Order: sequence, then C-alpha cells, then structure tokens
Amino acid sequence: MPELPEVEVLVRHLRPLLRGRTIRAVDVRRPKVIAPASARTFARSVRGASFAGVSRRGKYLVFDLHTPRTARPLCILGHLGMTGRMYLLAAKAPLPKHAAVVMELGRTKFVFEDTRYFGRLTLDCGAIARLGPEPLGVAFTVAAFVRALRGSRQPIKVKLLDQSLVAGVGNIYASEALFRARLAPTLPARDLTSAQAARLWRSIRAVLREAIRCGTTVPLNYAGAGDRDGLFYFGRAPGAPDYYEERLRVYDRAGRPCVTCGTPIKRQVQAARSTYYCPHCQADGASPAT
Repeated sequence: MPELPEVEVLVRHLRPLLRGRTIRAVDVRRPKVIAPASARTFARSVRGASFAGVSRRGKYLVFDLHTPRTARPLCILGHLGMTGRMYLLAAKAPLPKHAAVVMELGRTKFVFEDTRYFGRLTLDCGAIARLGPEPLGVAFTVAAFVRALRGSRQPIKVKLLDQSLVAGVGNIYASEALFRARLAPTLPARDLTSAQAARLWRSIRAVLREAIRCGTTVPLNYAGAGDRDGLFYFGRAPGAPDYYEERLRVYDRAGRPCVTCGTPIKRQVQAARSTYYCPHCQADGASPAT
C-alpha cells in the first residue's frame, strides 16, 4: 500500500498538471469509490470546478477546487488504497479496464484507476481530521512524540501504524525506521527511553525524506499498460537509482543478510502485518520473537 513518500511524489507530479484545469465532465464508473455521495451528486458538485491545488495529508491526496456555484472552496479527498493510480491521459486514449472515476479536462482526462477498488475519491474529507501530526512538519516534535508513546502498551512497530500518532507512516517505513533507530519492533512503546524515542523520531524523518528524494521506478505518467506487479512506488526523482527497493534495508528482505552486520533478516507478523528486522542490530531494549 502506498505510504507517505509515494503519495508525496505523486502529489508533486500532479500539482502542476492539474492546477487551473477545469473539470468539464465526470464519469463515475465505480460508485463505491466516491461514497458516501451518489454518482449524480459527485458529478454535479465537481462539474465546472477548476483545480486550485493538490496537496497531501498523511496518505491522502487533497484536491482543492474552485467552483463557480459557490464562493466556498470544494475539497476532494483521494486515497490510493492498495492498487490505485492517478494520472492524466490524452482525451481520445482508451480507458483502462479498471478506471473508477474519469474527469474530462479538455485535451486530457484525469483518471483514477483501481484494480481492487479499495481506494477512494470522495467529497467527504472528514478522515483527515482524525490524523496525527505530519512526520516532516513542525508539529511533530520529539517532546510530543515521547508523550504519545508513554501511554501505549502496544509494541512500537504496531504503534507506529497508528495514524493518530503520526500521519502517513505505514508498514514499510515503520520497519525501516526501527532498523535505523536500532530498536526491536516488539519493544512496548511506553518502555522507550527518551533517548530511544528521539532516535526513532530522527529515523522516521530521515527514512521518509530519503524515500521522497529517491522516488521510484514506476513512471508517473502511468497510462494503464505494462507490468503491475511488484512493490508499489510512484515515479522517481532525477538521478534516483534504478531500483529504489534495493535501498530498503530490512523490508521484504527476510533471509537475506543485514546490510550492517550480515545476520539474516527475520520476518514476523504483528497486528496482521509483516515486520522485518535484524535480530542482532535491533536487540536494543527487547528480544524480538523468532
């Protein structure tokens, strides 16, 4: 599932392409993704509106629209789910089989494609009100992070997936940040010392910044063709390595040698999610289960 870096790279790509463009028509092909609004209500609300900006909140894309029918800005909240993609196509290009929502913009069209239909493109923006601070923002401070961890008995890896603690961190980058901070994923959150929490705070920010900077190998102007398997990464920044996943130090590397000490990386399941860790480098504070 896309996490903060993938969504941020996509937002930076879409922002200049969409800014100022007017939505001339809307085709809702999968009503589930626009719930709770009906297809008719959604189309009527956004038709004639123009994109004022595209931003990110946690793992969500936030589309700000100016509409001629009201002075109040309109917001569309997008979430990629597990398989969602958002991109522009030429107006006359054929649509992919799993196109969920299509917005006509003149010479091009904005396509939200989703194979499994777990994603969302909705007028209901309430979900972002429940999110915690942005990990790269000024509100995410060491002191606030330490206070939030002290009240939780959950393993630190599980707690990092709590979007009310910090927005946008998911399974991949939680494992990566814990490895960089040399912390066992099973260590109870409240048992972290202030020094350990500060180390983890720095690691979270470092791993997210690196992922955004490096980008990925999936082309941002994805047009519904090509291989759709493998890790989910959007686009890549200029000068990025050919395969960003090779820069991941523990995630999805079970059985392979640790890049630091050579010990085989292990995998365990926490809260129904796979956790990857080095039992030697991350023995700080707890002994990970085998």
